[in-house]
Amino acid sequence: MREETKERIRKFTSDRDWDQFHSPENLAKSIVIEAAELLECFQWNGNDFNLQNVKDELADVMVYCYDMIDKLNLDEDEIINDKMAQNEAKYPIEKSKSSSKKYTEL
Repeated sequence: MREETKERIRKFTSDRDWDQFHSPENLAKSIVIEAAELLECFQWNGNDFNLQNVKDELADVMVYCYDMIDKLNLDEDEIINDKMAQNEAKYPIEKSKSSSKKYTEL
């Protein structure tokens, strides 16, 4: 995420004095709520959806995720790359290619 986007998110929260409500617990709840709203975009027909609604809900999820990253003083590249390393170990290409099985079933 570009630094100016991060600053815009921080400013939005700061200007409204909302940091007081942004505990990790509340942010986690907000992420789940917004993710459910994203899922709702596909509720009845996964092939017929409003792309603008999907973009709006996805942005909401991402903003709350960034708020949590910021609140916990985490580096998004570091946590994503750490998790990708774990996923690569759990899902080796030779066992998981073209398979939707969970790593415990490979």
